[in-house]
Amino acid sequence: MNHPLVHDALAEDLRLLPARPDLAAEALRGRIAADRYVQAQPRRVVAPAVALRKAPEAGRALETELIFGEIFDVYEFRGGWAWGQARRDGYVGYVEERALSSALPAPTHRVGALRGFLYPGPGIKTTPLGFLPFGAEVAVEEAEGGFSRLAEGYVFSGHLAPLDTFEADPVAIAETFLGSPYLWGGKSSLGLDCSALVQTACHACGIAAPRDSDMQEKVLGERIEIPNDPAHYRRGDLLFWPGHVAMARGDGTMIHATAFSMNVIVEPLSEALARIEAQGTPLRTARRLTFG
Repeated sequence: MNHPLVHDALAEDLRLLPARPDLAAEALRGRIAADRYVQAQPRRVVAPAVALRKAPEAGRALETELIFGEIFDVYEFRGGWAWGQARRDGYVGYVEERALSSALPAPTHRVGALRGFLYPGPGIKTTPLGFLPFGAEVAVEEAEGGFSRLAEGYVFSGHLAPLDTFEADPVAIAETFLGSPYLWGGKSSLGLDCSALVQTACHACGIAAPRDSDMQEKVLGERIEIPNDPAHYRRGDLLFWPGHVAMARGDGTMIHATAFSMNVIVEPLSEALARIEAQGTPLRTARRLTFG
């Protein structure tokens, strides 16, 4: 498979493999056995966020989310569901077809605010149609009176950043999510989990990051020795436990989305390391990002 974000170390991960016994991506022909192979039909997410699930059932657990503007390469439409692969991080699963559009305008900007309201006209006194989450990719058609017109409505131009510009500090991006609720599988400021926080912060800085913490532990940055003194962690160092990841802030604290407090918090490193180890899961890996 030639998906750009499926690193060699993750190549056989079933979460990233668009293949079932009855159906597989055409790119997997000759490598994965299936009854038939099909070409992807790209679709764009037009909901603020849409759940991706392992099965086409609304009651199934949330695996991850796709946010507005993401491309979902679809291999099957059936019963109101689309089965395919997220182009941003390679995750495979089912999303509701109603959240997808066949219109694929080339994105020009991304949302740089925690949330940006989508208005029916270029004014703050109109009733919003909805919102666009941080990192959503949009196609600006025209600027008008401090607003940017999209096919879907208007967004305050100050909440957008050109698609080809990137932030310099993933920790600073993570910090904008302080207080956001924890949500297993979530990927927006309405609710996100630990690995989504890291992935979102990295993506804003132009660093490709897989979705789940165990994937990130394999491929993000370079592995470093775990120091005896937590004060030796640099800003942006990633700390991994089984099923969890946090980001060091370089001042003796770390930031993470955690079920411990059910939100995104900053904690003193020494206290957090001791608390988590006391629960039976000592720190397993540390990795260093290169940025700035």
